Amino acid sequence: MPRPKIHRRVCGRAAHSCFKPNGIPLSQLDKIEILPEELEAIRLADLEGLSQLQAAEQMGVSRQTFGNTVKKARWKIAKSLVEGQALLFPTEE
Repeated sequence: MPRPKIHRRVCGRAAHSCFKPNGIPLSQLDKIEILPEELEAIRLADLEGLSQLQAAEQMGVSRQTFGNTVKKARWKIAKSLVEGQALLFPTEE
């Protein structure tokens, strides 16, 4: 049985529901979903410039969990940009 997922503090949302290449309808693109906690990790690490320890404390997770989360988010963003895929930002309900 897997461990239960720890609730992460997410302080914001994406400005839009997706980010995609111009001129191609969303229905024709491969899609990658970036989770709210992954977007928050990118915001804290890359936009705010916090260290992994500071950002992990803000999100209420361990430094290792934060590092894994930001690594996964950066991979998704790079894959989207290089391969021309759409990034979807689901809302947390």
